[in-house]
Amino acid sequence: MDDITDGGFAMTKFIFVTGGVVSGLGKGITSASLGMLMKARGFRTTNIKIDPYLNYDAGTMNPYQHGEVFVLDDGGEVDLDLGNYERFLDTSLSFDHNITTGKVYSAVIEKERRGEYLGATVQVIPHVTNEIKDRIRRIARDYDVVVVEIGGTVGDIESMPFLEAARQMQLEEGGDNVAFVHVTYVPKLRVVGEQKTKPTQHSVKELRSLGIQPDVIVARSEDPLEESARRKISLFTNVPDEAVISAHDVEDTYEVPIMLEREGLARYLTGRLNLPEREPDLDDWRGMVEKYKSLEDTVEIAVVGKYVKLADSYLSIKEALKHSSVASDVKVKIRWVEAEDLERGGFSLLEGVDGIIVPGGFGARGTEGKMMAIRYARENDLPFLGICFGFQLTVVEFARNVLGLKGAHSTEIDPQTPYPVVDLMPEQRDLDRLGGTMRLGAYPVHVKPNTLARKLYGREIVYERHRHRWEVNPDYIERFEKAGLVFSGIAGDDERRMEILELPGHRYFIATQFHPEFKSRPMNPAPVFRGLVKAAKERKYGS
Repeated sequence: MDDITDGGFAMTKFIFVTGGVVSGLGKGITSASLGMLMKARGFRTTNIKIDPYLNYDAGTMNPYQHGEVFVLDDGGEVDLDLGNYERFLDTSLSFDHNITTGKVYSAVIEKERRGEYLGATVQVIPHVTNEIKDRIRRIARDYDVVVVEIGGTVGDIESMPFLEAARQMQLEEGGDNVAFVHVTYVPKLRVVGEQKTKPTQHSVKELRSLGIQPDVIVARSEDPLEESARRKISLFTNVPDEAVISAHDVEDTYEVPIMLEREGLARYLTGRLNLPEREPDLDDWRGMVEKYKSLEDTVEIAVVGKYVKLADSYLSIKEALKHSSVASDVKVKIRWVEAEDLERGGFSLLEGVDGIIVPGGFGARGTEGKMMAIRYARENDLPFLGICFGFQLTVVEFARNVLGLKGAHSTEIDPQTPYPVVDLMPEQRDLDRLGGTMRLGAYPVHVKPNTLARKLYGREIVYERHRHRWEVNPDYIERFEKAGLVFSGIAGDDERRMEILELPGHRYFIATQFHPEFKSRPMNPAPVFRGLVKAAKERKYGS
């Protein structure tokens, strides 16, 4: 067994999580749960996500194709699985925790141009695989256990270099320091009524052909894995019975760590990696899950957006509402409302809701529908939260319908608007590259005293994550404030940038230029989400 030194281990332990059969099985939740179970045992643990796509990062990817773009403190625009990692491990990750093919090949080509390969023919092996291993090891320096999720499905051509790098790492780090967990799908055919293991067998065969023998099979299925299926998987994949883990569908993703702990996943891996066995501290997590499942009172919150047909586009908002449900003793039901449908169908799509959220998003589509939702909330005293673009459109809606500035808009949507109440700052217009104007990552926000925002946050300075370009035009701020709109948060580094707005006298009406959902945690909900759910509950059931 490795010696324990200063709370850590002589060698970092690596757990690679791969997927087979089909995509979308829940590798991310499995990886997040495994990281959380290791951390709950007192091991210094982190998670890394490998995305085999050629994009450098997730910043330019359409949410309909890839789900939401998650933003980190350091401004990294990453895969949504890093959001799951942060929520499950209650930690903050860095841009380096997301490795993409684009990042790897960019680095390799830059090194080649600088002559760092000394004239060698640059190839996938060893140059690309070495770059991958170096990136994993740089993150691993400060941790006992590193869980590395390799995106995609075994057999995809894009993921081959990453699987090869993982195979090499087991050889280089030693068998006791690297383990492989393979997540597969076990379907149950209605015609025969039994779980079929053949897809799993073929997937493992594919993995073994690449030189990787899985140590654990996590079998995803609708129902608990039948013993006959478990034995067959064990026999044909050369994995012990106790290492074939049933991961059946559960009501809520936060149940997954508890299910995997019950199945013995982390316990088996600690033995496999020669780590000391410790009892995990899961009491608070179990309490949170049980409380959420037992909630009886409900409120309905409408999320009015442009990507609502794919709920993963707003995954962090959905999770922040869940966290606030537990904190406020009321379960939130989400009514997904397509902004363009609101434009066509009118306010009837919002009737009966207890609160409204207008989330972020880029582009003109659905803009008028979002502003209809904002106006509906303002005029009917419905609890309301606007986020990022939703914050900017709240400014536009107020300018049009309260200040009477007909045609007011953001210059992002209407460059010729007579009243550019949302605009680029002068210094932004001078930049050649549009990407250079982005305000990304965590910035300090000064919260003014005697405001709703100060009551929610309880402190003067908060650090929140941003992803936007356009700002409230400083030329109009005085007019807004005279009309009753309060800018209760301003940027810590520039008093011209408005960060939070609210309407005093309204039951709950607040909007933020930043994305509070990205820092919401199961045990510590984002304050503005918690406030929204609390206000919706009080409106429906009384205070």
